[in-house]
Amino acid sequence: MLIDLSVALNENTPAYPGDPVFTSAESATLAANGYVGHGLTLGTHTGTHIDAPAHMLADGQTLDAYELTTFVGHGKLIDGFSIEAVTQANLQPGDIALFNTGTSSRLHEPSYFTDYPVMGSDIAELLISLGVKLVGLDTCSADSTPDFTVHKQLLGARIPIIENLTNLQALQGFDFEVIALPLKLALDGAPARVVAVVVQ
Repeated sequence: MLIDLSVALNENTPAYPGDPVFTSAESATLAANGYVGHGLTLGTHTGTHIDAPAHMLADGQTLDAYELTTFVGHGKLIDGFSIEAVTQANLQPGDIALFNTGTSSRLHEPSYFTDYPVMGSDIAELLISLGVKLVGLDTCSADSTPDFTVHKQLLGARIPIIENLTNLQALQGFDFEVIALPLKLALDGAPARVVAVVVQ
C-alpha cells in the first residue's frame, strides 16, 4: 500500500513568508498547438520539499550530489519533538525519521508559518549520533529563530531535511519504507514527491 505524504502543488499551496508563490501559465493549447503545456514558477522550498546543505551552509552540498539511496529507506514515525519519543522509536543507522506533530492540518492557516513546534538542538544531536540519513517534518521548518541552529546541525552532518510533509498520521502502527525523491537540481533544495510504502 502506498501512502502519499506530499502536499499538492498549485496556486493554493502556501509559501514560506518571502518565498516565491506557485504560479502556472499555459504555454500551449490544444486549439493552437495540438498539445497542452504550462510554464511554472515556484521556489526550491515550495510545498513538500527537501533542504540540502547548500540551503544554509557556505560551500554546502547541493541535492543532485546525493546518492539516490539517501532518499529511500526504512522509515520510523516519531510523535512530537521529544528525546523520549526519539528514544522509543528505536532508530537504527540508515533509518529515515519522520516527525508527526499534527501541524500539517493547519497548512492553509496563517498560524502554520507563525506558530509551529520546532525540533530542539538536543534532538538534532541525538539523530546525528544515531546515524539517521534523512529527517522529515510535518512543519514548515525545523527552526523558528533566525540562527537556524537545527538546520545547520543536521545539514552540517549531511542529513537532508524534508519539510511540509502531510498525512503522517496514516502511518501510525505500520512498518513502512520511505521514497522521497527530490527533483535533480544542483541547488539548495527542491520539491519532492514523498510516499510511504506500507509493509502489509
